[in-house]
Amino acid sequence: MSDRRPRQAWRRPQAEPPTTDAPEAPEERRSVVQASLYRDGRRVSSPATLAETFRQLREHPDGMAWIGLQRPTEEELHSLAAEFDLHELAVEDAMEAHQRPKLERYGETLFVVLRAARYLDAQEEVEFGELHIFVGPDFLITVRHGAAPDLSTVRRRMEKDPELLALGPEAVLYAILDAVVDGYAPVVAGVQNDIDEIETEVFGGDPAVSRRIYELSREMVEFQRATRPLVGMLHGLMAGFAKYGTDEELQRYLRDVADHVTHTSERVDGFRQALADILTVNATLVTQQQNAEMRALAEAGFEQNEEIKKISSWAAILFAPTLVGTIYGMNFDNMPELHWAGGYPFAVVLMAAVCTSLYVVFKKKDWL
Repeated sequence: MSDRRPRQAWRRPQAEPPTTDAPEAPEERRSVVQASLYRDGRRVSSPATLAETFRQLREHPDGMAWIGLQRPTEEELHSLAAEFDLHELAVEDAMEAHQRPKLERYGETLFVVLRAARYLDAQEEVEFGELHIFVGPDFLITVRHGAAPDLSTVRRRMEKDPELLALGPEAVLYAILDAVVDGYAPVVAGVQNDIDEIETEVFGGDPAVSRRIYELSREMVEFQRATRPLVGMLHGLMAGFAKYGTDEELQRYLRDVADHVTHTSERVDGFRQALADILTVNATLVTQQQNAEMRALAEAGFEQNEEIKKISSWAAILFAPTLVGTIYGMNFDNMPELHWAGGYPFAVVLMAAVCTSLYVVFKKKDWL
């Protein structure tokens, strides 16, 4: 982080201050969440527009500007870039969301991208926001893409501690980092509760649990992308403590934030591994359940087939005397053996012989 330097020592392009025409003011108010000027850790003014902020900052070279923006327009970012000599690559990144967390230095300006997160209890989902921060010798600009984090809480906290705020933009950056990292704690607790519920659902045989595991795994991938780079970023800041003369108290605060980030990152890695294991167990249980269902269907089909064989066997046995009786029951005068005295006993014996033969055959085949 940069040293706290007198404003006269910092070069800024000699550009005309942005105009403050009436039509532009409402547009600024929509994007500028809050702009404040501080001196010795205390707020001295809250300009309504960016142009007024620039003017007052010029009039008070020993002050610090803290400007908060919510999805600013391209014109607003270009005016900030011209006033504070922001690098065009950093400005281009700030215009677009979906940036990875990173820390880059452009001369005396530090550009930081953070991914905030919050847990939505009603939906049982993790919502991510994006925050871009420009830190200069006498200014700090935040550009938010999303609802999280709530920087008004950070501002109130810092204003209650003038000694910390008097340390300059680096102290504000610490407070924002601390707020973002503290915001991860409820997310970790919510995800842990979700995983406990998922484990219960998995062993309870809930068929919808696979989708929930998949959705939570995707959220943990995003959470990991938000937390893992922070570890390296904070270590990079700590490596520059001596070079940029960071206040010792501020160094301790940043080390504490780094410890929390490391712990959170390890928890998220553990969540991903746990979800992968749960998904494997769930797949195994689903396969076992499907095998059991297939086995039950096979057994039911086998039993049904046995019943069909029995019915078919008895139908064939009963069909034999029906066939003989049908033939001898036809009323034809010239039918062989129609007037034979032994015809009836012969027919009965024939029926019995055919039925007995079929019964023996089916019994040998184990159909009866």
